[in-house]
Amino acid sequence: MLPPRTKKVQLFFKRDQLLYDVKNLAYVEADVMEDESHAKHQVFDIGEDGNIDRVTRMFDLAFARCLEFCYPYSKRIVDDGTYMTDVLRESPMYGMELLLPDDFSITTVNLLEKYIHEFMVCWALWDWLSITKPSSKTNWQEKLAELEDMIKGTLNARIGRVRLTQSPF
Repeated sequence: MLPPRTKKVQLFFKRDQLLYDVKNLAYVEADVMEDESHAKHQVFDIGEDGNIDRVTRMFDLAFARCLEFCYPYSKRIVDDGTYMTDVLRESPMYGMELLLPDDFSITTVNLLEKYIHEFMVCWALWDWLSITKPSSKTNWQEKLAELEDMIKGTLNARIGRVRLTQSPF
């Protein structure tokens, strides 16, 4: 039996903090490129007008994935007549509400927040580099897979208590 979920926790991810990290990592990716090609310039320009729209959509997608990763704790019943649209909106902040068991550790919440932030940053960068520097795509895919495993592992370890039965042997 699962422990009752009564503790509400809210996680917020500020867009400007996510963009800061994305731009810094893109700068490093471009800076280590050996040539002075137009591709190098494109890597640098991840945060410029027009390009930022793509980053916004990737933040939205990464955040939606993270909500799904947290499904046991983030589940919300859909309202009848829910209406959604694909209109681009720049949210200043992404907010996630989790309903957690009473014995859930604050250290686990802290770790989860950091993993999700990093996942959103890496997702946006992976997408951008898959267009502008395809040779880096695999590296960022591996980082994303590791982060996904870490997020899911952090949550799965907390779903229920592990009880070992005694063995006569």
